[in-house]
Amino acid sequence: MEREVITSPQNPKVKELLSLQEKPKTRREKGLFVVEGRREIGHCAAAGLQFRCAFVCPDILPDAEGAVPAGTRIFEVSRPVYEKIAYREGTEGIVAEVVIPDRTLEGLSLGENPLIVVLEGVEKPGNLGAVLRSADAAGADAVLVCGGGADLYNPNLVRASIGALFTRQVVATSSEEAIAWLKRKGVRIYTAQLQDSSLYYDTDFRGPSAIVMGTESTGLTDRWREAADAHIRIPMLGRLDSLNVSVSAAILLFEAVRQRQGQPSRP
Repeated sequence: MEREVITSPQNPKVKELLSLQEKPKTRREKGLFVVEGRREIGHCAAAGLQFRCAFVCPDILPDAEGAVPAGTRIFEVSRPVYEKIAYREGTEGIVAEVVIPDRTLEGLSLGENPLIVVLEGVEKPGNLGAVLRSADAAGADAVLVCGGGADLYNPNLVRASIGALFTRQVVATSSEEAIAWLKRKGVRIYTAQLQDSSLYYDTDFRGPSAIVMGTESTGLTDRWREAADAHIRIPMLGRLDSLNVSVSAAILLFEAVRQRQGQPSRP
């Protein structure tokens, strides 16, 4: 691997890395994002993503061999430089720049009986990351993120997903495009909503299914309600009328998993 030593925080390569971390515009223009930590970088590599370079602190990670794909350009950085570029505490001494993959609806690879998560208007990195983790745990085929505000490669989202951003197929798209695609694929659309809905455990998720959720504050737009094959809800027995979207996603996904493992929906 090609090595270059960087000891100054003012190095142009360090400044570019910081810009990628901090500015969505820079990520969009350069087509790059930042991943920190061996686990997340490992998930990136396993997903076949292309690495531009990696910054390694030998004081923390003496041997970087195998931490990134062979042939990746590596910059060795001093501890002060690493402390400047490290986005969170407790990482293993490695930060990488990765090429943003070109992911589209038509490029998704679905199984014979797909299970898909759709999020509309969910922009908070913590919520998105938690939903991605649930989607990974449930073995969902894909996650569709609808609405123009979500930044899929925000460092906070990359961190919150703990690698699930790379283990699942994640596509940013519009609601109109997502609905049309799901209809073409023969995937039933189940919208999570309080109004005019049935209890989720009375719903049959055993066939191709898309579970669609919005934000706690605004819910789903009418386009999804009208496109839905069924409206579903989680019973709320307390005084509040909603759950965090990540909690709702986990409940609904694992009901689908339960049914698909041979347990029928409740009569």
